[in-house]
Amino acid sequence: MRAGLVSLLAVLLLAAPLAAPASAVVSRSNATFSNDAKNPAADPFVLWDERSGSYYAYSTEGADPGYHFAIYRSPDLATWERLPGGALPAQGQWGHDWFWAPEVYHNAKTGKYFLFYAARMNKNVAENFTFGDFEEPCKLGVAVADSPAGPFHNIQSAPLDYFPYDPDYHDVNRIMDATQKKPPATHAEGRTAPRGTYIPMIDPNVFFDNGRIYLYFSRNAYRNWVWDEDLGKYIEESNIYAVRLDSAWWNDPSGRTMPRIDPGYVDANKRGDSGPRRRDGYTPILNYGSDKQSWENAHVDDYAKTDGEKKDRRWEEGSTTVKRMVHGKPVYYLTYSANNYESPSYGVGYATAPSPLGPWRKSAANPILSQNPSIGMYSTGHGSIIGSPDGRQEYYVHHARPSDTADRALYTDRMRLDPGGRLSIEARTGDTPLPSGVGPLRIGTDQAIAASGKRLSWRVRSAPGAVFPLGNPQNRVRTESFGPDPVRLDEAASDGARVSATGGVGGLRLSYQRRHAAGDYYTVRQNGKPLSTSVPVAACTQRISGTHPGPLTVRRGVTCVQNARIAGPVHVAPGASLVVVDSTVLGPVTANRAGAFWLTGSRVFGPVHAEAAGWTHTEDNRVLG
Repeated sequence: MRAGLVSLLAVLLLAAPLAAPASAVVSRSNATFSNDAKNPAADPFVLWDERSGSYYAYSTEGADPGYHFAIYRSPDLATWERLPGGALPAQGQWGHDWFWAPEVYHNAKTGKYFLFYAARMNKNVAENFTFGDFEEPCKLGVAVADSPAGPFHNIQSAPLDYFPYDPDYHDVNRIMDATQKKPPATHAEGRTAPRGTYIPMIDPNVFFDNGRIYLYFSRNAYRNWVWDEDLGKYIEESNIYAVRLDSAWWNDPSGRTMPRIDPGYVDANKRGDSGPRRRDGYTPILNYGSDKQSWENAHVDDYAKTDGEKKDRRWEEGSTTVKRMVHGKPVYYLTYSANNYESPSYGVGYATAPSPLGPWRKSAANPILSQNPSIGMYSTGHGSIIGSPDGRQEYYVHHARPSDTADRALYTDRMRLDPGGRLSIEARTGDTPLPSGVGPLRIGTDQAIAASGKRLSWRVRSAPGAVFPLGNPQNRVRTESFGPDPVRLDEAASDGARVSATGGVGGLRLSYQRRHAAGDYYTVRQNGKPLSTSVPVAACTQRISGTHPGPLTVRRGVTCVQNARIAGPVHVAPGASLVVVDSTVLGPVTANRAGAFWLTGSRVFGPVHAEAAGWTHTEDNRVLG
């Protein structure tokens, strides 16, 4: 695509998300975005793809029929376009429903992209969970692709070879009635239940640290009744656990190796049982009882409130782990979501630890993201942390709802880490500046000289080179005809149109605009100048490129010169027209009563004289005479 005639040159050193800030050309811009809740999404995970300069968001919801997990792409974490299809084909899966919480990781050395996800099994349930009627037999799957746009394909037609087992849990479900909603009334009664249960897993999150790979996951609440001494009753909880993974899968250039858990976890919870099934271990990361916070108690009385339709539950799920330096020492941060995702009270907290496996301590500032009716944001949760293109800023991309009854949608909010090591998230639905390093933006067309009667396409790109989706109403390109004879646009779309010059040569000005949260559009300005470009639309009767010996005399029609070097003077006769773009003329240029004279992006080693021309347009030239 041709760079705009009014161009800005940017030198941008890309940093991996969450890395130290990279040096970059600073572009002052009035460009903003807003959380408009127009993109259906749940449990979003965002990947920065350095090769394309784009962000990819993977979502539980929003895929086309026949696929699991929607894929959105954006140059700026805000202007999203949904890609057709989805991440994972629905046919031939080991799971039958509850395909949740996709996360994608890219190995730059092998070029492979790995998708981790959760799903509920429809076969081999008893082999994995002891009981064939286990209600929530959720496991984790891993798929691979050569592109962040997919499609991904399972490395094997089975879930991750991991059998986490809790040997100390009194499985009270075995002494409950068939509804499985009302637990024993006393702790003593619950302790009569047999010990041990396999753990259903959801919400995978992979963390890489100093050559080691960790898998964090949420123990799905089912079959985890925990006695609450304060409330005097059982609450069914989801907790967050972790396990180390090997690295063979990550380093396999073929992408055919399935991740395996570290050998130290295999059968770690067998406790002398000689049965054939594995009983693997795990590392507890986060739960309510070891670090109580009252904001996580929004649903502990749901059984009574719903006349037995829902259970009394707590959730800690949807974790993301990162590492930061605070006062010269590494500190590990884990964000998580609590309460029911359907509830307006769904929110985000965080915990810190000195190592990936803990011990973890929740922040007293929790929740750092929660419902805010004053700005129309509810059910805020289950997001991921990602850096701006230049690494200078961080964002939490999550799902939320614009009302307490609306569906979940994609939101992007600024995350900050203050000098004292405290995390905060700025929830906003109003106008917000674009992330640092997205600009300077560039606008351009696929033709330097648009051929009259043909289609002209236009693009807006970020500094790293990603294309803005102009079909997203957050942005648009405004077209304006100028000159004595208007340019006609037919078959117009957001990124182009068929253009016609009614008088032989016309001018088309393209301006990039963003939309305010209030709904009105404004022209983006960079360093005080509008982000725009002008394109000649011409019915060329002669085209010249490359080296021309000169002199050049235009006697009739429209001569179009592009990417040319003319070794001699140029003269335009009365009534004839000349269009010169991105060229060099080694001599004077004279237009005597020309029909039209257009000179842009060029160098002329001599004077330029246009007298009594029908109309002229000159822009961004160097005239040495």
